[in-house]
Amino acid sequence: MTDAGDLPALEAELSRVVRGDVGFDVTSRALVTMDASNYRRVPLGVVAPRDADDVSAVLEVCRERGVPVVARGGGTSIAGQATGTGVVLDFTQHMNRLVSLDPETRTAVVQPGLVLDRLQEAAAPHGLRFGPDPSTHSRCTLGGMIGNNSCGSHSVAWGTTADSVRQLDVITARGGRLRLGQDWAGAPDGLRALVDGELARLRTGFPELPRRISGYALDALLPERGADVARSFCGSEGTLGVLTEAVVKLVEAPRARALAVLAYADESAAAQAAAGLLPWGSSRSSEAESGGGPLTVEGMSADLVPSAAALPRGAAWLFVETGGESAAQARARAEAIVRAADVVDALVVTDPAGQRALWRIREDASGTATRMPDGSEAWPGWEDCAVPPARLGAYLRDFRGLLTAHGLRGTPYGHFGDGCIHVRIDFDLLTEAGVARFRRFSEELAELVVAHGGSLSGEHGDGQARAELLPRMYGEEMVGLFERAKGVWDPDDLLNPGMLVRPAPLDAGLRFSVLPREPVEVAFGYPLDDGDFSAAVRRCVGVAKCRTASVSGSSVMCPSFRATGEEEHSTRGRARLLHEMLAGEVVTDGWRSTEVRDALDLCLSCKGCRSDCPVEVDMATYKAEFLHHHYAGRRRPAAHYAMGRLPEWLRAVSRTRTARLINALSTMRPFAWAAKRLGGIAPEREIPRVARRTFSRWWERRRGEATVGSGPLVILWPDTFTEHLSPSVGQAAVRVLEAAGLRVGLPPTLRLVRPPVGDGRTVAMDPLSVLRGRGRVCCGLTYVSTGQLDRARAVMRRTLDLMEPVLETDAPVVVLEPSCAAALRTDVPELLHDDPRAARLAAKVLTFAETLERHAPDWTPPRVDRPVAGQTHCHQHAVLGDAADRRLRQAALLSGELSGGCCGLAGNFGFEKGHHEVSTACAEEHLLPSVRDAPDGTVVLADGFSCRTQLEQLAGVRGSHLAEVLAAALEGAGDEAGGGGTEPEDER
Repeated sequence: MTDAGDLPALEAELSRVVRGDVGFDVTSRALVTMDASNYRRVPLGVVAPRDADDVSAVLEVCRERGVPVVARGGGTSIAGQATGTGVVLDFTQHMNRLVSLDPETRTAVVQPGLVLDRLQEAAAPHGLRFGPDPSTHSRCTLGGMIGNNSCGSHSVAWGTTADSVRQLDVITARGGRLRLGQDWAGAPDGLRALVDGELARLRTGFPELPRRISGYALDALLPERGADVARSFCGSEGTLGVLTEAVVKLVEAPRARALAVLAYADESAAAQAAAGLLPWGSSRSSEAESGGGPLTVEGMSADLVPSAAALPRGAAWLFVETGGESAAQARARAEAIVRAADVVDALVVTDPAGQRALWRIREDASGTATRMPDGSEAWPGWEDCAVPPARLGAYLRDFRGLLTAHGLRGTPYGHFGDGCIHVRIDFDLLTEAGVARFRRFSEELAELVVAHGGSLSGEHGDGQARAELLPRMYGEEMVGLFERAKGVWDPDDLLNPGMLVRPAPLDAGLRFSVLPREPVEVAFGYPLDDGDFSAAVRRCVGVAKCRTASVSGSSVMCPSFRATGEEEHSTRGRARLLHEMLAGEVVTDGWRSTEVRDALDLCLSCKGCRSDCPVEVDMATYKAEFLHHHYAGRRRPAAHYAMGRLPEWLRAVSRTRTARLINALSTMRPFAWAAKRLGGIAPEREIPRVARRTFSRWWERRRGEATVGSGPLVILWPDTFTEHLSPSVGQAAVRVLEAAGLRVGLPPTLRLVRPPVGDGRTVAMDPLSVLRGRGRVCCGLTYVSTGQLDRARAVMRRTLDLMEPVLETDAPVVVLEPSCAAALRTDVPELLHDDPRAARLAAKVLTFAETLERHAPDWTPPRVDRPVAGQTHCHQHAVLGDAADRRLRQAALLSGELSGGCCGLAGNFGFEKGHHEVSTACAEEHLLPSVRDAPDGTVVLADGFSCRTQLEQLAGVRGSHLAEVLAAALEGAGDEAGGGGTEPEDER
């Protein structure tokens, strides 16, 4: 085995013989120490091969040096089998192609790194699909699915991955190139003799159930089963050979689908009912394939369902999908199942968007299950046991009893129709006592599963989590046969050692054991993680939804990964690096780490992960925390001073009334070049023009005007962008709010009316100050996004001082800029977690649309009657929600949907030097195409200043805040609102 001193020689040799990428650096290794399991193994290096020749070369070098090799796809394995201590082969970078697709034979040739959704997209135009579809379908790879024999929600119709494999091209550890198929095709020397000598054992030693994944599928080599070497290879978890190409079967997709959601009183009732639904179409039959029987029978309980989910009343549900030649036929089949089922309530959905929304609830369960209802952590380890479907109800009752006996909690969900459940359990994997209980429970649960005639793994494989317990399921002699089979394929034990045979202990190498035992000192409060930054980082369990190559609907996460395709620029990749930073073994310089800094550099702080990640990882906050520590006592990048302190610079311009001069100089090439160079601004960017008259000065000019409206008072927040860069948005908002009958005021200025008392934060309670004063409030957003958290806290505390009179009133605080509203809702209370005023202010914050809906419910907006294009602001999507905006647009007859994703400018991000290419790529994903493809007369909506700036600089289009569109319509200028309304000339 190569030791640390030999690593440079190993890296040099691999770099010499491999055309792909060879990474022995800190970042490359840190990114693959974990998969989606509880385990952690630190590799020597990572190789991304370009082709089979590269794979062969890696195996030869590693064999000569005794270095283990582990194949890795999407890294979503839940039992630890996608981690390794030697060289990890990453197939996602280069060997990720769909080689060919033949609609006539219904087959496709794929490389192991191909993501399942890419195959589904290519097959769909031909009315075909790949049958198995795990919930990770948007990022899991075909190679990983074959390695784990993955299944998914449609397994009652189309079975496991092994049912869809025809041929496999494999390279053995000793360099043999085999094409595996039926009738012993490609079998390595000695395998047939091994099987022929154990026929009786192979015929009697495997439980008969649809989801038996555990162990090696040696029974597929029986003569009566076609001696299918390819099928036998499925589920071997990279321990027998390295897959380089596969021929897979496709199935005919139903033309239409319906989803019946059946509600039950509890999970046991749902589990018992599941098996009774299968006779409606024989499992895996031609009838099921054509849509005659249930395509899915999935189960989950209320603990995993968002409170706002539109599900029929009940405490547990079965999701039963049916297919048909038409929507009417699919609905009829679903309704027939509803009539036959004994349910509390039911719902049948045929609308594709409605079905997708419901399926998202089920698919996100693998992440949401990692948090118990009280917020405590839960973990995999016993993620997918399977029993005969008819025994599922009884098994679940016994399973619940075992949980109770050990003082544990977990919420089962999953493939009830196949008798396979998933569950995350609140194991304590941080203390010796907790780990000991984890072992005892695991041993007893294995016995329980076997007593019900089940399999320790029903989908995700054994890996390290369950392989140690395989003798309890199969007996010592069968496990000995597995070891002999491994010896035939891989006599040197080079491939993924410690998995399946001669396994590592199930309680060894737990990824939590390397983390600090005491909470590290941090600035943010992390209220959902009891103030523990390690617990916040642990939120990432590796399900990798952030690695989805494209977003649908309004989703945002993770724009930088989609722009670069690099793991280190995904939310998971950054979380892994932070984990290793806390562990201190691979990343050794803590908060000063350049590797972590560089990975976080392309994080746009869009906060998309806060809502789109099933476990609500908030990488924007983690980035701010890291930058705060990384630059403590050190010189910062120029952009932090230029853009992080933007409110200070703009206030200076306002005080000196030099906006006209600044704007003129910014158009002069030498001055602009020098300013951008000094400020760390991308040379490709234009410097935004500063308003000659701020929003507050415009407001002061109106002091003599009678206040319009006699309704409730609302406080309009003069954020930095509205105040200094886009006053027309504030002016438009005032006009609309007053037209709706509301009284508008601005926050007060700081005016001491008596000597300070107490903490010195006494401020004037002058109502005119509240109504008409020119404020100096600031949410601190720019300081937070650049990690200047001490300065951010000072700014926020000053703001709370100024806002104390408002906090004593019932007036809401209306914030027009979504990023500032999000900062006030989340960053302020999380950074000032010791100041109760922060939470009070956060509770008052409303968006423009929320204000009109709640405080002027009888007001009818003007009819604009135009289509819209543009993008929902990423912070609005992640923190604020846009339901009120949708309703307001609908009331104003603004038709159409805004796209998801992120504009790519994201405050300071797109302006910083080195970010322009990624910033543009993000905009080109959804925002710019939606505007280019919009028909004439479309209103381009962009509530965020960054979004409007990106549109103007990259597309030459001026977007509008919704307030501007409505104000223009109120003034009878609807025809001019298509570009977003006009900004008064003296503001430029």
